Amino acid sequence: MFIFMNFCIILVVAFLLLGTVAGCSSLQVLNAITPSSTYLKVANLAYGTDPRQKLDVYTPLNSIGPAPVVVFLYGGNWNSGERNDYQFVGEALASRGMVAVLADYRLFPHVRYPSFLEDSAHAVAWTLQEVQRYGGDPRRVYLMGHSAGAYNAAMVALDPRWLAAYDLAPTSLRGWIGLAGPYDFIPIQNKETRPVFFYPATPPESQPINHVCSSAPPALLIASNKDVWVDPTGNTGALTKKLRAAGVAVTQVYFNKTSHTTLIGSMSWPLRGLAPVLDTVDRFVASDGGRILP
Repeated sequence: MFIFMNFCIILVVAFLLLGTVAGCSSLQVLNAITPSSTYLKVANLAYGTDPRQKLDVYTPLNSIGPAPVVVFLYGGNWNSGERNDYQFVGEALASRGMVAVLADYRLFPHVRYPSFLEDSAHAVAWTLQEVQRYGGDPRRVYLMGHSAGAYNAAMVALDPRWLAAYDLAPTSLRGWIGLAGPYDFIPIQNKETRPVFFYPATPPESQPINHVCSSAPPALLIASNKDVWVDPTGNTGALTKKLRAAGVAVTQVYFNKTSHTTLIGSMSWPLRGLAPVLDTVDRFVASDGGRILP
């Protein structure tokens, strides 16, 4: 078993460090070697009527009192992804005392922009209403995403249209966390992404950077300097600059040893040596979105 575990770790590192897209095989290996002793999982909870509108809740074991909550949205270019592929994220957050909510959302070609934003907001609304049943504190809910999921998180946190459908506002969130997110990507270069956003008629209001205002919740923006999929300067850097100009509290962090995919992979225990992503997220949440100084 020990030899098998080491072999699995080597395989994961090989897959992810080569910069390949985080495919099913590498994620399955990560999940296979992820401990299950840190959380209680309640799976397949419906937040809507569509088969894709489901989520899982990871509640930390032995938590005392209502715990902070992180709703996580995965990436996949809005055309792929399953919440079950990211069990290691749920475990990582729960291991630090946070209730993790991992949500699926509808994907292209079945839907286009903005349906996945409607789903993301719907999952947040469900969490705010229901998470107390699972040990979470509805007053301390954070929204987090990686890649396309970071885009979804940014739009829900910055554009009030999506939560307004549930009589909520971005201020219902204590903060949001974006990992390698595309926040300003017109003109669209990726050919697979173009039909998702009706390119070349992509609406400007589809871009998170166009929704920055002073009332936005605090943000933690993390990126990889070596990201070849989503330009860290033109996205994380540009959004950070605009948020700060609007007076919004934002923490900006870049890592050198991670790629676009290993940035999220580094939340799993065998890859945490690549970058302290989990530690950074933990500090942000523990500091109430940066409101509490260390």
